[in-house]
Amino acid sequence: MQILLVEDDHALAQGLVQALSEQGLSVNHLNQGRLAITAVEAALPDMLILDLGLPDMDGIAVLKAIRKVSADLPILLLTARATIEDKVVGLDQGADDYLAKPFDVAELLARIRTFERRASTFKHAALTLKNVSLDTAGHKAFVNGDSISLSRREYMLLKVLIENVDRVQTKDSLEAKLYSWGDEVASNTIEVHIHHLRKKLPIDFITTLRGIGYIINSS
Repeated sequence: MQILLVEDDHALAQGLVQALSEQGLSVNHLNQGRLAITAVEAALPDMLILDLGLPDMDGIAVLKAIRKVSADLPILLLTARATIEDKVVGLDQGADDYLAKPFDVAELLARIRTFERRASTFKHAALTLKNVSLDTAGHKAFVNGDSISLSRREYMLLKVLIENVDRVQTKDSLEAKLYSWGDEVASNTIEVHIHHLRKKLPIDFITTLRGIGYIINSS
């Protein structure tokens, strides 16, 4: 899951990036609202965690701008504004959930898991393809009903490909979905993951389009 965290408190942001990364989540961090809008316009994350108290513009204005880009992007607000009126304003402007500061990381992780379950329910049919299926709650994969052992990155890669069945995924797009901006990624990293995945999946389940990327076809 690719998360965009927009938070200007450096210490809090670094702590959240570390905690979420330890849970297998890819997290990119920005500290300004305008940068967040530009980033979402360029490439939608799977989820946005947005602080309302940003230095360059009000978080509600950022929320409104991002909702014009995507009506479906899951957005969780983080803020010290904890009154009922503040919560209502945020939710009315398109936020999906609200977490008041200070909060426990365990509670944030629980909220993120809720978003993941909603997304998995929405895409349930796409997560079972031919004789391969994914248990998104348990992060497990099965072939013909038998569990196969996948690394975290292999699982994430397979999930992205199945969710985008019949759509080509370039190497660059896969790297963007699997890794955070600051991660060091070797030039052949995706190829290596694909190589290992192919050993565990049915023959020709993943198709390589040389010089373009990878695709899983529904037929």
